[in-house]
Amino acid sequence: MSWLYTFIDLLFYALNLAILVRVIVSWLNVSPYNPLISFIYQITDPIILPLRRIIPPLGMIDITPIIAILLLSIIRQILLTLLMAALR
Repeated sequence: MSWLYTFIDLLFYALNLAILVRVIVSWLNVSPYNPLISFIYQITDPIILPLRRIIPPLGMIDITPIIAILLLSIIRQILLTLLMAALR
């Protein structure tokens, strides 16, 4: 079962990294038609878009990526804790 622990850990790491890349790309003038950027948006849209409906922007600052990373960290920790408890 340690492979499942590692998989979940890496999956959440990759999601956090994708959100960070999305934030950095939003600051740069990168074409949204770039295949890599399109892939990043496809991965992160299911996380970011529902949060944008709930959390209003603070002026010109969008805090949804920060909230998304925090929520992903909490969910990751809960899943890994439950997995470790199930293995005992």
